Amino acid sequence: MSSKLLDKAPDVKSSETATSEVNSDLVAAIDPAVFFGSSGLLLAITAVIMLRPESSTLFLNELYIFVTTQVGVLYILTAIFTISFLFWLSCSPHGSRVLGTSEKPHYSTPKWAALLFCSGIGGSLIYWGGTEWVFYYIDPPFGLSPKSDESLKWALAYGLFHWGPIGWSFYCLPAIALGCSHYLEGCPTFRLSEACRPVLKGFTARWPGRVADLSFLFGVIASSATGLGFGIAIVSASTSQLIQIADSSLLQIGIIIVATMLIIFSVYRGLDRGILVLSTVNLYLALLFIGFVFILGPSRFILEMGVVSLGTFVGEFFEMLTWSDPQERNDFVESWTVFYWAWWIALGPFMGMFVARVSEGRTIRQIIGGVIGYGSAGCALFFIVLGNFSVSLQLEGTYSLVTKVGEGISPAVMMSEVISFLPYPKIWLAYLAIIGLIFTATTYDSASYVLASGSSKSFGKSGQPARWLRVFWALSLGALPLTLLYAGGLRELQTASLVGSLPIILLYILMAVSIVRTLKKFQKHGSESHNQSNFLIK
Repeated sequence: MSSKLLDKAPDVKSSETATSEVNSDLVAAIDPAVFFGSSGLLLAITAVIMLRPESSTLFLNELYIFVTTQVGVLYILTAIFTISFLFWLSCSPHGSRVLGTSEKPHYSTPKWAALLFCSGIGGSLIYWGGTEWVFYYIDPPFGLSPKSDESLKWALAYGLFHWGPIGWSFYCLPAIALGCSHYLEGCPTFRLSEACRPVLKGFTARWPGRVADLSFLFGVIASSATGLGFGIAIVSASTSQLIQIADSSLLQIGIIIVATMLIIFSVYRGLDRGILVLSTVNLYLALLFIGFVFILGPSRFILEMGVVSLGTFVGEFFEMLTWSDPQERNDFVESWTVFYWAWWIALGPFMGMFVARVSEGRTIRQIIGGVIGYGSAGCALFFIVLGNFSVSLQLEGTYSLVTKVGEGISPAVMMSEVISFLPYPKIWLAYLAIIGLIFTATTYDSASYVLASGSSKSFGKSGQPARWLRVFWALSLGALPLTLLYAGGLRELQTASLVGSLPIILLYILMAVSIVRTLKKFQKHGSESHNQSNFLIK
């Protein structure tokens, strides 16, 4: 608020006026169809899984098998399309288009990178960073011999592939589509239906637009629960090993409650004073953790194997990108590549909305380079350091991850046991639990913020969704895993995240076409973007 407006404002506002404004904001903040549709969907999912857990498990598993085996190639084609489209867009004249009216980016590059990386990953990076390679090592792609030197080389490279440029490109395309809608077209909120307006046209406010928004919100709800399952597992396993108590449902419930309280605090304070602060703290703690593992571990081995895995990843990138295993030598593609692409796609519009919100003042080329570059580099750092530290333990015979997998030990437990081989293990177990908790919270506070944005039809003077709406979604997302944990259905919703991604594939094509149409329109009619106050939702 400017000083002139402050001068004109009365010193004291009557309580009646204040109450009236608050009540008006409560009503005006939400889009009833999207808000009640998405919250009703959340309630229905938890109710069905809780009341009919066995039937839900059977149904979702059948859907999972159908998606991965019958239409899995669609995910591979979507990956090829998305990364190719973004490469063309960044190299085209459109790449220099600034999204927003700011003369400079709203956030500095370090703060922006922290927001992108910490909000886009969650505790799942720690869950898989040090252990994913062993599953590829035991059951390798391309018909390679299990547990061979060749399979180890590919195992380390595939972690970088599944958490690298392709995955982050799935975040990037929706971010640009939503950014064009909000900053160029002047849409007052970040809505997937509005991002597709150049294609949907008059159907944006009708059932096609509603389906697009609800598909996006379902993807957020389901895929966030997948990430929460990984994050809570790593915190629970580390805490269990640290204080020598059983890794029980009661412990996991306590961790979920603590994480939810942290999320509510963060989203209530807003983007700058809450989510940004938590993301920045998280980034520093994570880098410090990786740095100490590198220094205290076999540094030379980690560095040498890291160079090998990077070389394999770069040299064999296109083979990994296009391999669909038509001869069906094993289920590697279905179990890993298709699942990961589905998970990234389900999360894509959620993270795209968040990226668009924090990228005001940056060019399209900067957004593409930053999201893919910072995200991929951060994930590669975790996989190279944590992964090769555990590889060294395997090769030396100190700790056999291969044996642990055969015994059915979870990656979370393996990761906490791997960390115990560092000097002063108690300190690092506590540290692992803390950063796992904060990683989980940063993803969920972003998800709550995005759900609030997606179910709003307008923002207040702060330019952010209403506080009560942010807190509502934080509580809802926190209540979801508690209900599922009680019903034993967390695995089912993790499967649902894959199934929920299927309709979003079509939205990626619609968003790409919408981006091109919007940018061509502004290239033809001039560079001025519309003012948000002049935007009319039809």
